[in-house]
Amino acid sequence: MFNGSRKYSPLPSSPSSSRASSSSSSLPAAPRRSPRALQRHSSLLSQYSSLLESYTEGEIRQLISALVERYSQAMNSGGHELPLFPRAGSRRKRARARHKPCALKELEVSVSELGLGYESDETVLFRYCSGTCEAAVRSYDLSLKSMRSRRRIKKEKVRARPCCRPLAYDDDVSFLDAYNRYYTVNELSAKECGCV
Repeated sequence: MFNGSRKYSPLPSSPSSSRASSSSSSLPAAPRRSPRALQRHSSLLSQYSSLLESYTEGEIRQLISALVERYSQAMNSGGHELPLFPRAGSRRKRARARHKPCALKELEVSVSELGLGYESDETVLFRYCSGTCEAAVRSYDLSLKSMRSRRRIKKEKVRARPCCRPLAYDDDVSFLDAYNRYYTVNELSAKECGCV
């Protein structure tokens, strides 16, 4: 975008340079500011503010025109996200990772870790459902969301999108607790997952 040869010293105040700058714009010519030392705890806005103060008016115009050009290229190519920053690709990857489809996952845990109030060192294979259900949105979900946004449904607790939940459960799980008592827990581990 810019040449790498930027200098942060004031411009020379020769008569020819002041005439050239005054003829190109109606604003009075201002010397370049040296960059300010950014404090660690200063806000992002003040960091950008001090950065932009070190640019001349022509450089800011060049920056804005380059951003507008990138924006128009992104819109003409059908892009949904503006490729203004180099980290945009990693944002898309994180967004895709958040939208994994509903699936069955498993984890080996002790019975005590299940949070059911049993004290036991025995381990079980706990299967659970994880993921999103964006592809399973039905007309019901869209209508319910619309009714909630229009405040037609106010007090009821309703969910306006499908949720990744177990459709079936594994067999019952039996174990001995720390006091040698035998327990059986039903519907503990998922067998099949789906969007409900």
